[in-house]
Amino acid sequence: MNRSEMLAYRASVVKKLALELGFYGCGISVAGFLESEAPRLEDWLNKNNQGKMAYMANHFDLRLDPRKLEPGTKTIVSLLYNYFPGHQKTTAAEAPNIARYALGEDYHFVVKRKMREWTAAVQNVLGPCSGRVFVDSAPILEKAWAAKAGLGWIGKNTNLISPKKGSYFFLAEWLVDMEMAPDNPIPDYCGDCTRCIDACPTGAIEPYSVNGSKCISYFTIELKEAIRGVEPSEFKDWMFGCDICQEVCPWNRFSELHQEPAFMPKMELLHMSRDDWKNLSQDAFQKVFSASAVKRTGYSGLMRNIQFLDSEKNEPRQES
Repeated sequence: MNRSEMLAYRASVVKKLALELGFYGCGISVAGFLESEAPRLEDWLNKNNQGKMAYMANHFDLRLDPRKLEPGTKTIVSLLYNYFPGHQKTTAAEAPNIARYALGEDYHFVVKRKMREWTAAVQNVLGPCSGRVFVDSAPILEKAWAAKAGLGWIGKNTNLISPKKGSYFFLAEWLVDMEMAPDNPIPDYCGDCTRCIDACPTGAIEPYSVNGSKCISYFTIELKEAIRGVEPSEFKDWMFGCDICQEVCPWNRFSELHQEPAFMPKMELLHMSRDDWKNLSQDAFQKVFSASAVKRTGYSGLMRNIQFLDSEKNEPRQES
């Protein structure tokens, strides 16, 4: 076969094996410099939208060109992995809520295990190659690469949105030195819709930009100090993360239930009452979240969030 046919064959093998192993989508891009992303990232940082997430300002050049992160990279293979557990509330009726992505085992481990299995299968068919896999673990503009690979468009809430699958999925990348036939981007189908912008309780979302320092997920996960500058009522009872901008997105009517056993929540979590959460011990925290992404905020961080949610109910606020 000629070179064009070889590149197309490689791409077809990579995609076929990804889907067979349970990935939700697979797209391919030619590695290079993300020229259009440079001014956007610079502007976002200059506005201090990263808040206390100082690491977001690090490795500016690596974020824009993955070839500097992994020398020799010729292709970026972007992958989607479904985590959607359903539209129902993720905790007991009166309990504070947890973002859907964090209900089961930490996705970093689950998806990376799957990726290693997949890359081994690819090399078994196509031969040895050199590369690295990443699951939200390196300075890569993963949404930009997934959009470039035609897996969706970056919506007004800055999530990657698929017209057939919605947005409840994890993103992962394989930076590899093997050339493959690339895919093409798809159009933006947000149109005139502003549901995510209108629904955000803290006003964190502007069209195609999120002020990270105002996002509920930032306050409940990334922020390591006391929560200030926002009212408890604005959190809408989210104690870890937030799904509001996804819940209101009309494209998520196409979301399908995941088929990953590791993402099933522990029964203890599902049945905990509000009082159970308020009285959660450190030992119980370790038991329920032993292999969970919730460990990112830690026991003290989660308890801070829970106490903050109830502070308005328990303590009359003083007029300044």
